[in-house]
Amino acid sequence: MNTSADLLKELRIDRSAPPPPSNRRPLWIGLAVVLGIAVVGGGLFAASRGRAVEVQVAEATAIGNGGASASVLDATGYVVARRMATVSAKITGKVREVRIEEGQHVDAGYVMATLDPIDADAQRTLAASQVAATRSQIGSVQAQLREAEANAARLSSLVRQQLVSKAQYDQAVAQRDALRAQLATAQRNASVSSANLRIAENGVDNTVVRAPFAGVVIAKAAQPGEIVSPLSAGGGFTRTGIGTIVDMDSLEVEVDVGESYIGRVKPGMPVETVLNAYPDWKIPSEVIAIIPTADRGKATVKVRVALKQKDARIVPDMGARVSFLEREQPAARKRTGALVPAAAIVERDGKSVVYVVEGDGDKADVKAAAVTTGRTLGDDIEVLAGLSGGERVVLDPPEKLEDGARVRIAPGDAESE
Repeated sequence: MNTSADLLKELRIDRSAPPPPSNRRPLWIGLAVVLGIAVVGGGLFAASRGRAVEVQVAEATAIGNGGASASVLDATGYVVARRMATVSAKITGKVREVRIEEGQHVDAGYVMATLDPIDADAQRTLAASQVAATRSQIGSVQAQLREAEANAARLSSLVRQQLVSKAQYDQAVAQRDALRAQLATAQRNASVSSANLRIAENGVDNTVVRAPFAGVVIAKAAQPGEIVSPLSAGGGFTRTGIGTIVDMDSLEVEVDVGESYIGRVKPGMPVETVLNAYPDWKIPSEVIAIIPTADRGKATVKVRVALKQKDARIVPDMGARVSFLEREQPAARKRTGALVPAAAIVERDGKSVVYVVEGDGDKADVKAAAVTTGRTLGDDIEVLAGLSGGERVVLDPPEKLEDGARVRIAPGDAESE
């Protein structure tokens, strides 16, 4: 057996056999497959680009140091009113009507209360009667005087003709002069009675208690039927006032500053006042004056501070904390900016960038804003340029977050807004 020869025959190529079937596909089928893959990939890429990214946001807080200087001294005091009056009647009398209530605003001259006017009316009626009596007396004396003057003139011609005695003439002249004196007395009595009438009318007017100036009633001290008097009559049954009025436009703060620190306070110095009732409300104020006297017991000097804001929430006797500030900086040195969490600032291409959220809901997107940073204040960073305050910035922005990308605010942040 020639095994080697048989093996060589098997390795020989049979030229007469038909060619095997081809496994290659047409070219256009391959192109279609490639195009389909590209379309699907592009759609998936576009879908991934349009999908909103869930982010957490925080609001940038506006800050500025224009005029907000450091405090050189802190002190405590109370709100006081420069114009405050307990209004009383000028006379003693029984209250007939009270027309005020606590919290009511009154104008100058407003009728706060009235007293029983019976006695005052009677006095005025009597004075008016006296005026009428003196005036009628004047008319009677004037009539008699006219007759006496005519009689004296007639006897004057007769005495020259020696038809009557000189004694009769002298008697007529004396009667005329006496009536002239009576007329002058009657006229003076009429003037006095007229003055008494005016006093009686003032007495009636004194039964009406009016507001001396415009303000707000903070206390109502009398009721109808009570006796009021400008002076205390002793005991607990006589009131000395109708009510207390405060001019709210005259409110200011009085603080006691220690003698050791009074040299830091100057008239016109800027002040920041915070009421104990509203600790988050900073009221711009100014030093009015330093009272030139010291309290020996407390070793303090009283300082008057004017409030530059008028508000209904400010009432007398409120406690206040006052911070005396340095002088305001010139306008050229004023800076403004914002305060943002440190997690909102990231580095992109060597620049500090924050992503600001614009729009709401499904239409929200982000805009990259380059910022200039300043001081680090706790967990926040001062932004000197690029933000003005009030913007919503993304916290911990992802690396793949791009300018103009759609975002969706996390539910927790949406509720906090």
